[in-house]
Amino acid sequence: MDAKIAAVTRLGEARISSPIHSRDADPQHPSVFVRESEYVPLHITVDMERERPGNVLFEKAGPREKLYFNPSTTRAAVVTCGGLCPGLNNVIRSLVQSLHYAYGIQGVLGIRYGYRGMNAAHGLAPMELDPEMVSDIHEIGGTILGTSRGPEDPKVMLEFLKSHGVGILFPVGGDGTQRGALAIQDEAQRQGYPLAVVGVPKTIDNDIQYVARTFGYTTSVDSARGIIDVAHTEARAVINGVGLVKLMGRDSGFIAAGAALASGEVNYCLIPEQDFELDGDLGLLAVLQRRLQRKQHAVIVVAEGAGQHLMPKNDSDIDASGNIRKADIGTFLKERIGAHFKQAGLPINVRYIDPSYAIRGLPANTEDAVLCDMLARNAAHAGMAGCTGLIIGLLHNRMIHVPTAMATDGRKKVELNGVLWKAVLAGTGQPALWK
Repeated sequence: MDAKIAAVTRLGEARISSPIHSRDADPQHPSVFVRESEYVPLHITVDMERERPGNVLFEKAGPREKLYFNPSTTRAAVVTCGGLCPGLNNVIRSLVQSLHYAYGIQGVLGIRYGYRGMNAAHGLAPMELDPEMVSDIHEIGGTILGTSRGPEDPKVMLEFLKSHGVGILFPVGGDGTQRGALAIQDEAQRQGYPLAVVGVPKTIDNDIQYVARTFGYTTSVDSARGIIDVAHTEARAVINGVGLVKLMGRDSGFIAAGAALASGEVNYCLIPEQDFELDGDLGLLAVLQRRLQRKQHAVIVVAEGAGQHLMPKNDSDIDASGNIRKADIGTFLKERIGAHFKQAGLPINVRYIDPSYAIRGLPANTEDAVLCDMLARNAAHAGMAGCTGLIIGLLHNRMIHVPTAMATDGRKKVELNGVLWKAVLAGTGQPALWK
């Protein structure tokens, strides 16, 4: 088989028997333990007439029969970084419960306000977490630990972990968070400190490579769908009404595409992966004008990172996470649409909605809650086995180990020739090209 194994680093030989009970004695229920020989392939479709080279095999996640860390002496820590996302508290809760009930670990530290809490100079003492403290936090949005953006010195953060006797670190965050986690792991290896760093990928934009779905995405699409439906109602109630909704999606348009499909009321979906033009016979303004002359209303959904080529940008304007700040495409479109129709002497009523922060702070819906629990439990298993430098991902409905270096080496994008975007084009009827 022409496939590359995405190998995950181990701290050392796992020699301690897991306290999780095997079911080998019952032939109706196979062992709960995952063997080191079990992998999940990146590509599962097979074309019998054409070889598909370049497949990747990811380690299957799950409990191992032998552990690296002794549960009776191990301390773990969890940190949440970056923007809010539905499901953060679910992950914290499931991590604490899995470590406590499956492995008997008593000490779990909750690090305050992201990586800032791992720099003693900021004076943010960690929280001691136990099952009782986290029993009902999954019912609310946000994170009980707080969060922040931006890096800290890996040496300083490692010293913090060493001073608290932490052997396993669970960073919950997006690609910037996981790159910071990789720096901590590298520093630990350089100093010879046995630290397992197991990430739980959190991005509302669903743009982590080799991961089918990140938590918070389906909650966001659910909420965005309702907002789009309201925008549609508003647009239909007035003459030449335009419902303009800006959704999250800095570099990838998964939320905009998913919400447009879920609603079924979107006429134009604009995402970062596809440039669009405003002017000209096939530009958005002319296409919108022709639709309003036919239907008297329209709904536009735009991802926050779309259309950046249309606006002046300042590459020196960097946020705390090191990302170039995006220009506001929502207000830009609102103004340009209004100016175009005013010049044409046509009435226009634009209803502009930006629900970003209202969505980020929601509690997780059912599907995300289940995913959060699966990710957190498998992160606990990986950490106890001594795996490090990885994130837990969902692929083909299986939990896998993805080396952090692979996961953070780029972003997952909406494929313009893929099934999702073709479905959006079919559902909206919008031009495949805006030129």
